[in-house]
Amino acid sequence: MWFAESLAAAGAQVVAPIRGSMDSYEGVRAARVKRLASHADVMEGMSFGDEAFLGLVRGQAFDVLCHHAARVADYRSPDFDVPLALAENTRNLRQVLETMRGRGLRTVISTGSVFEQDEGVGDRPHRAFSPYGLSKGMTWQAMRYWCGVMGIPLGKFVIANPFGPYEEPRFCSYLINTWRKGETAEVRTPLYLRDNIHVDLLGLAYADFVREVVTTKRDARLGPSGYRETQGAFAERFAAEMRERLGLECRLVLGRQTDYSEPAVRLNADPIDAAALGWDEERAWDALAMYYRR
Repeated sequence: MWFAESLAAAGAQVVAPIRGSMDSYEGVRAARVKRLASHADVMEGMSFGDEAFLGLVRGQAFDVLCHHAARVADYRSPDFDVPLALAENTRNLRQVLETMRGRGLRTVISTGSVFEQDEGVGDRPHRAFSPYGLSKGMTWQAMRYWCGVMGIPLGKFVIANPFGPYEEPRFCSYLINTWRKGETAEVRTPLYLRDNIHVDLLGLAYADFVREVVTTKRDARLGPSGYRETQGAFAERFAAEMRERLGLECRLVLGRQTDYSEPAVRLNADPIDAAALGWDEERAWDALAMYYRR
């Protein structure tokens, strides 16, 4: 949603296929899809590479393919189906690229994750965090291969830990929901060194990256970096910002970490010139607090 908004604000006409119908989503996903429709032409009931998607790219010329969707169901599970995810993420990839190239495709932008193998800065070897991360890395390899064979400029945009309005129920929503009840929130893995970035800043960086790759016609990679600190330090930062704006006590306890199943350090490497993108940190915190207040 944020990527589509930023691209539209930069002057792009965004066409956004979604797997379900507009009324098939619930909760925060329904809110995102509704907001998406005000910035993009939403195409319902369509998955990457399926017959409906192929019909779309045969019937309309596109300058850029932003390959963002991926299979994420049960992404934390060790039983995550890697072959199935790879197959879905790259369904008819060669055919899609050949069709779009024939109609004037100029660039492909592939979304990666800092949790993939061989990504980010941190503990070596840079193994995938999970089978899901493994599937993302394999998806990238397929994308790189076919774009290379066809001579299509390819950009990889690597995401770390975005947070902000319309987020899935994750760490920040856990903190807010705990504080709303007047309880103390616990950070169980305070020692992990991670890279948390405001999602609206991430969206602006994405649109700027797309423009760069289209303009230069060269392969490129960008891993936007935000707050590079321990999860404990980030939780304290988040508490201070929300305490000031929401009037909650935002009590926090940093637990004794016993889970070290993930790499201790994984960060993105590229600082972002937020001022050049027109982004303001205080306004971003204000917008997040207003979202939680609503």
